[in-house]
Amino acid sequence: MSAQSNVAPIIIKRKKVIAGGGHHGGAWKVAYADFVTAMMAFFLLMWLLNATTEKQKKGVADYFSPTIAINRVSGGGDGNFGGESVFSEMTLPQNGTGATSLRPTEGRQARGEMGVTSESEKAAESKDSAAFNEVENALQGKAGESTVSKELYKHIITRVTDEGLIVELFDVKGLALFEVGTSEPTQVLHELADIVFRVAGLVTNEIAIGGHTRSQPVVLADNPVWDLSSARANSMRVLLEAQGLKASRTKRMVGHADRSHVVTNPMSLRNNRLEIIFLRTVR
Repeated sequence: MSAQSNVAPIIIKRKKVIAGGGHHGGAWKVAYADFVTAMMAFFLLMWLLNATTEKQKKGVADYFSPTIAINRVSGGGDGNFGGESVFSEMTLPQNGTGATSLRPTEGRQARGEMGVTSESEKAAESKDSAAFNEVENALQGKAGESTVSKELYKHIITRVTDEGLIVELFDVKGLALFEVGTSEPTQVLHELADIVFRVAGLVTNEIAIGGHTRSQPVVLADNPVWDLSSARANSMRVLLEAQGLKASRTKRMVGHADRSHVVTNPMSLRNNRLEIIFLRTVR
């Protein structure tokens, strides 16, 4: 008879481990939730495109791309605002517009909340458009005989912006608006001021006057461009009021120096100019 063994038997247990928990895992739930969220967002987008007007769509688009210019010129401070508050008068903040240009065209703006224009604003815009057309027609002679001679018309251009109708008066070769280096108006400007006064009598819009000068050919220790542009704008105001324009119609008067050229050459005579702006009723 053999001896009984006292060694315990060795038992090997093999356990199968399924990574991720199999069908009880949570990874598929995350993917499904992302899919449902994407489908809901797509549904909302389709509904929004179908349920809104073109102006409302533009208002939504402008809301998500606000690129309003912070300031025109530095106020002397450092940092992003250049010494200006974002609500400064110089920043011209406009509700519902994402235009970056200081003179955006009317088509690039969405007026009012979400691009919805009220009835009163529509009436004001219609009135302004009619007024601007009347002024331009009077200057160009579209409604009859022009109030401007061919020689004087060389000094005038007009354009409509979001701010209003700009009547620009500028120097041409041999015929300047002011005596060289001064704010003393020439006979040409006297005649142009008479024309501006006559067309201003056709409308009731307030007026803004801006003066611009060309850059000096050399760097001067005491550059006169700021004082000169302001003095020239003031001279235009005095001429218009001498003709009979009510002082209360002049909203502002600004000297822009040589900071805004209209031609590539900064010293060109074309940069010597005045801007008389017939302001919109609603701005």
